[in-house]
Amino acid sequence: MEQKTPTRIVIVGAGQAGAALAAKLRRLGFAGAITMIGAEAALPYERPPLSKAFLLGKIDAERLQLRPPSFYREQEITLLTGQTVQKILPQDQLVRLEDEALGYDALALTTGSAPRKLPDAVTGGLRGVHVLRNIDDARALAKACGSARRALVVGGGYVGLEATAVFRGLGIEVTLVELGARILSRVAAPETADRLRDLHLSHGVTILEGTGLAELCGNGRVEEAVLTDGTTLPTDLVLAGIGAVARDGLARDAGLAVQDGILVDRFGRSSDPAIYAAGDCARFPFDGVPTRLESVQNAVDQAEHVAANMLGQATPYHPVPWFWSDQYDLKLQIAGLGHGHEQVVIRPGKRDGAVSHWYFRGGSMKAVDALNDPASFMLGRRLLEKGCRVRPEDVGGSTAHLRQILESA
Repeated sequence: MEQKTPTRIVIVGAGQAGAALAAKLRRLGFAGAITMIGAEAALPYERPPLSKAFLLGKIDAERLQLRPPSFYREQEITLLTGQTVQKILPQDQLVRLEDEALGYDALALTTGSAPRKLPDAVTGGLRGVHVLRNIDDARALAKACGSARRALVVGGGYVGLEATAVFRGLGIEVTLVELGARILSRVAAPETADRLRDLHLSHGVTILEGTGLAELCGNGRVEEAVLTDGTTLPTDLVLAGIGAVARDGLARDAGLAVQDGILVDRFGRSSDPAIYAAGDCARFPFDGVPTRLESVQNAVDQAEHVAANMLGQATPYHPVPWFWSDQYDLKLQIAGLGHGHEQVVIRPGKRDGAVSHWYFRGGSMKAVDALNDPASFMLGRRLLEKGCRVRPEDVGGSTAHLRQILESA
């Protein structure tokens, strides 16, 4: 049965994925109505700089904007900011806001993810406890940094590590606690984690692995942290970087299939064929496993595929994920997903201190982490994109050999 081209498309979520989807629809020639709904008052903006340049005061909110206000007017995209969707009614193809209901022929959910927060039993409701997800979070954290002397970062993932680097740049003493056996335990090989741990230690950070936060104490605001090993630390700022959960509540309430994310097929369709999802909130088939990714690349690329599929172009999404993280003078670039890897091959880079870590499973390359080594990142990414058969012994050879593999694909 041929898919009917929609005339009314509603996008719930005005972040990176939502903005990319709306723009792509227009580039593909869609002339119907586009309405994008965002819970935040701000225009769609970039989130990665929140933990870096924006937190340091190097850029302002206007420079975070993905597009100027004129773009939405010129492209005839109705942008409803500061609006919360109350309910989705799939049987009626309606999105219900507080004061109105919008009809749709096709609906895209780009609702993103929400940071996990420390439980009240741990924080005691004290002031001085932060998360970092949106621009209001970043503003509050930047203000707190102005008077903070000792920070406790809970969680050794990328958000926690990036914020730690910023805190040290501001002269704030930092202790980072990670309940797992090591930092980056869920997202990077020990070789990459070791390099980043050493980097932070060299900048005066105290890192306690296998240790969590038991309780915060203070009179109205945080003054002391009690750790799970009984250690007490004076602290006046706490940042929780303990992961994020998909904003899939609207989808769940609408009867869609969810699993810490909205389950979609390779075309971005949910269990309701008129409803799609993209970005942090979507869980899609990747390497045979339902996978949810939190990255700018995935948000944009998946959203653009969904735009094409909404218009009947049948474009499956088969990404090579890539990510980056800036900490002090180190740039980490990642291509692919190394989950479940069995072997890591270390390849020195051409520049001093440059190195890349190549992940293998079943003898096949799955990912590469490049540390201050952009050439290896680009080479590894292109090898993955072309589906090249790269073996561990190939990585130990010359760059010319790897390029020959790429060119022969």
